[in-house]
Amino acid sequence: MTGPIDDEVPIGRDSGRVSLFLAVALIGVLAIIGLSYDGAGQLRSMQRADNLAAEAARAGGQAIDLDQLLVDGTTVLDPAAAQTAVDNYLASVDGVRLTEVRFEAVGDNAALTVSLELDYDTVFLDLFGFADNITVPGTATATLLTTTNR
Repeated sequence: MTGPIDDEVPIGRDSGRVSLFLAVALIGVLAIIGLSYDGAGQLRSMQRADNLAAEAARAGGQAIDLDQLLVDGTTVLDPAAAQTAVDNYLASVDGVRLTEVRFEAVGDNAALTVSLELDYDTVFLDLFGFADNITVPGTATATLLTTTNR
């Protein structure tokens, strides 16, 4: 027999298979890069949200009731002034939503807890059908401590 055997594959029929594999693999690699980049961005946003909540809680924690301090020397938190201080601090930051300001007692001391939210705008993940924005929470507590020098 001098003709080709029926079971043989003619040369050139499998061309393009490597390109298809590389195209599929490239999509997977881009998805991993997107997860890494946007995951790190979300972590940075979470840290920023916690830092902003801590600074707002510190600002509110400095709002003590001066009348009470002058009357008997005790330092207590003025809730209205603390709320105003938190609102004023967060008004200077774009994209922050204040969710809660809570006043409570921790032992003999007053505490102020600030909770807020930020949005992280995804860069790569929205290309793969994920949400364009991710809401990131932040919470911090400031405790009013008093000291005396004797």
